[in-house]
Amino acid sequence: MITKQDVINTIGVIADTMIANRDYLNELDGAIGDADFGTSISGGFLAVKEVLPTLETADIGPLITKVGMTLVSKVGGASGPIYGTIFMKAGQAAGTTSELDPETIAVMLEAAIAGVKARGKAEVGEKTLVDALQPAAAAFRAAVNAGRTLPEAGLAATDAAKAGVESTKNMIATKGRAHYVGERGLGHPDAGAMSIYLLFDAVCNPK
Repeated sequence: MITKQDVINTIGVIADTMIANRDYLNELDGAIGDADFGTSISGGFLAVKEVLPTLETADIGPLITKVGMTLVSKVGGASGPIYGTIFMKAGQAAGTTSELDPETIAVMLEAAIAGVKARGKAEVGEKTLVDALQPAAAAFRAAVNAGRTLPEAGLAATDAAKAGVESTKNMIATKGRAHYVGERGLGHPDAGAMSIYLLFDAVCNPK
């Protein structure tokens, strides 16, 4: 079971990961976008780190939802609403609970990807973070259904997210500013998809 303190610690790890990879994500974004994705997302997670101590008395669902709301309010452009939706939908799916089991986490991931696809009108194959998040959620669900442990399910999700990032190198973007680049974006991974892989890798495969 995952406790509320585990969730708080995990969000801290995610925040630190995004902040540490600011320049790398900007570099990736620079090949097909405005080169500011890393700055935007790291700034949002700096705000999350500031608000996190105030959420220690909240149940897990409202805590995660508040993280999403913070990202929406602090991250500029399309990244804030999309990343915020991941956490808000996951938090809503968690509900008022003080512990999470693998089945609930699978439901949370499924809610997150459904929310992102609805919000961004994006599908797999369009060179967005959906290309990493959807396969990660599906791999986690498959592992849970197969009776694998939470760490095993997490590693399966991480591997799927990594494969999703690799797949974006062969895609021509159809969403956001990247779609203006057209075929010149071939060979470059999507920065948003990479951020999803970095998130799963940091949480599920701690160094």
